[in-house]
Amino acid sequence: MTMRTIFKSWIERYFSDEEAIILLLVLVAGFAAIIWFGRMLAPFFTALIIAFLLQGAVSALTRRRVPHLLAVVIVFLGFISVLLTLAFILMPLIWNQLVGLVQETPRMFASGQDWLDELQSRYPNLITPDQMQSWIGVASREISQLGQRALTLSLASLGNIMALIIYLVLVPILVFFMLKDRDKLVGFILSLLPQKRDLMTRIWHEMDAQIANYIRGKFIEIIIVGTIAFFTFAYFRLPYSALLAVLVGFSVLVPYIGAAVTTLPVAAVAGFHFGISDQFVYVLIVYGVIQALDGNVLSPILFSETNNIHPVSIIVAVLFFGGIWGFWGIFFAIPLATLLKALVYAWPRGLHDRDEERGKDVPQRVKEDEPAAL
Repeated sequence: MTMRTIFKSWIERYFSDEEAIILLLVLVAGFAAIIWFGRMLAPFFTALIIAFLLQGAVSALTRRRVPHLLAVVIVFLGFISVLLTLAFILMPLIWNQLVGLVQETPRMFASGQDWLDELQSRYPNLITPDQMQSWIGVASREISQLGQRALTLSLASLGNIMALIIYLVLVPILVFFMLKDRDKLVGFILSLLPQKRDLMTRIWHEMDAQIANYIRGKFIEIIIVGTIAFFTFAYFRLPYSALLAVLVGFSVLVPYIGAAVTTLPVAAVAGFHFGISDQFVYVLIVYGVIQALDGNVLSPILFSETNNIHPVSIIVAVLFFGGIWGFWGIFFAIPLATLLKALVYAWPRGLHDRDEERGKDVPQRVKEDEPAAL
């Protein structure tokens, strides 16, 4: 069998259905638009995600016989209140703590260097002076690069203040109209699709509940984990509690990897503030308990309706989509992996496979019909 014959049989098997070809074109066009016009349409995509999240609250109010427009106004005012709280209370606090942490980094580095000197003096056979100097040199270069990046970021952000203001104005407006005119917008999009869309409808209904459950669940998980981490760090009087709590909260976006990466700044700040003491150990133990409860209790409760995906698939999806779309790629890595899984299982096969499936179904139907025949 030649390569041409194999390729032809593969095309006939997976692309003999007209609807499969249309679905493939829709997926390619959608991904291409996101990749090529993602920066330009970032406010639109952000508003679309927020509207998708808020639609559940609007639907809940309308089910309780609240008029649609009034429900939209109530939910939108709640969203604006949260946005203003983040913009004028939480963000300045986090920014001030971030600036303080950057300014205190040289002192933390000096303290770490003293700790390495002490460790080398206690265990001269374990750590050689050359190794210690190499570590110190690497750390110095990383800190200097971090300072340069922070300075570059602060200078570049001065020119983007107007763009940020426009962004903050456009997104709420888009969210309001997406919630208010949802039926019209959905009807317009459906009018652009072909009349025969059974496959797309089936995949959409399969994915809708799972994506909604995942996105809302992740937001709830971030808030719960971040809030518990903040009060825990504040109880131990750990500096930069708000900043570290935000990092811990967002660490749940990347399963397995996020918790391990976030351990480094938490341990560094705790070690610098408390030294190698009982308080330092207590902070790390409580932090480990928070991560364990999140992974074994909170996450299974929030995502009980989401399809189980193998950890290797999750890590590959995080690396792939995160490399393409950055933060949003990491955030939507699991829903996108779930979508690909649903596509693989729902994709129409060729006529030969359908005949085999029908042949497998015949004995089952005959067996089920036997009692009725008797």
